Amino acid sequence: MTDQPQTPEGDVPVKPTSASRTTLSHIMTGNDTNLLGTVHGGVIMKLVDDAAGAVAGRHSGGPAVTASMDEMVFLEPVRVGDLVHVRAQVNWTGRSSMEVGVRVMAERWNESTPAQQVGSAYLVFAAVDEEGKPRRVPQVAPETERDKRRYQEAQIRRTHRLARRRAIKELRERRAAEGIDD
Repeated sequence: MTDQPQTPEGDVPVKPTSASRTTLSHIMTGNDTNLLGTVHGGVIMKLVDDAAGAVAGRHSGGPAVTASMDEMVFLEPVRVGDLVHVRAQVNWTGRSSMEVGVRVMAERWNESTPAQQVGSAYLVFAAVDEEGKPRRVPQVAPETERDKRRYQEAQIRRTHRLARRRAIKELRERRAAEGIDD
């Protein structure tokens, strides 16, 4: 018997958004900088992927792999000494996939101001079994109005991802049928 609530069908467990929400924090050092002296975007992206991966693994109860990263937005530069907080939560779930929303906050080491948002991203993870095959994930249950909004927005992003993928596939098939090899 599981402690998790069940869907009406009784076969798919449900987890609230708070069950896997997490924050990872990291102090930025000189090793993290780019040629401009600010923290390299790739360093921030790795932190985002790490936090999102932890959330996806927690939510799905096992291994989950990054399938895509959408809309990585950098709002402000991050500097050496900044304490970066990467907050992540599952926004939406499908059969074996999950969208994880991530907010990146930074506290300036030399200021007594609150942390400010410096970036955000949306990542899609696929839960996998021991053979690397997709496995079913618990459905996410939005708890707050903010969670419900995030769930709805995630559905829109998913629709757009699928439509974009379908349009590109159709274009490539049409070009191949016309004998255009690129």
